[in-house]
Amino acid sequence: MAQVIVGENEGIESALRRFKRQVSRADIFSDIKKKRYFETPIEKAKRKAIS
Repeated sequence: MAQVIVGENEGIESALRRFKRQVSRADIFSDIKKKRYFETPIEKAKRKAIS
């Protein structure tokens, strides 16, 4: 889980930028995309064979 603590004199833009960077490093979006819909075992095997 990505979490950003905003400093006292920090702008919201810089905090948002740090949050986006943490999310991309944690690879959260790809995980969400994988779990968005049901994947059959055959589709899962095909995807793993490609990678």
